[in-house]
Amino acid sequence: MKKRGIINAQLAGLIAGLGHKDRFMIADGGMPVPKDVEIVDLALCGGVPGFRQVMDAVLDEAEVEYYILAEEIAEKNQELLSYIQGKLPGVGSERVSHIELKKMTKNIKFVIRTGEFTPYPNIILRAGVAFPA
Repeated sequence: MKKRGIINAQLAGLIAGLGHKDRFMIADGGMPVPKDVEIVDLALCGGVPGFRQVMDAVLDEAEVEYYILAEEIAEKNQELLSYIQGKLPGVGSERVSHIELKKMTKNIKFVIRTGEFTPYPNIILRAGVAFPA
């Protein structure tokens, strides 16, 4: 039995299988996901688990070199934007429209669905390498 870290077998396996530059997403409970993209559905009810809880657990296990957010987060959810920037200092990023972010889900490996119910709590993460270059 695993002693620490992510114990959800599906999610642990997907993170372990990430290669350099693979993209995956942490999303709210309402993000539409293309049929051919695997979903790790952690959502239990509104707010459970929250985006921050999931992001903290994922970042403890996955190396991230880049991320993409909806540009609307800056106006509609500044608190969450500040949290994300604080968790990923020095990591490259970009912002696109929420509509464009939804389109980008066609090219990701998997989505982690949370119970988050705040505006624009969706992030595409690009896997980095955990060893020195």
